[in-house]
Amino acid sequence: MIEIYGKPSCPFFDKAKQLCEREGYSYEYKSLGQDYTTEQLFEVFPTARTFPQIRVDDINIGGYTELEAWHQGRIGAINT
Repeated sequence: MIEIYGKPSCPFFDKAKQLCEREGYSYEYKSLGQDYTTEQLFEVFPTARTFPQIRVDDINIGGYTELEAWHQGRIGAINT
């Protein structure tokens, strides 16, 4: 399961969501101020400095760039 911690009007959340939907990944979006507070964000992602912050199977992977790299690694593993 992919968890995306974002904030309203975040273009990289939109990219992460599009990637998940295009590839059929199950994901959950959590919005700052609605689903979590800044304090809760830092409990889960102590070094976070940007949005979105993404977890895959309860492992913090980083932001959109890291999600894309994770996806590419999965594709490579499937195709080999």
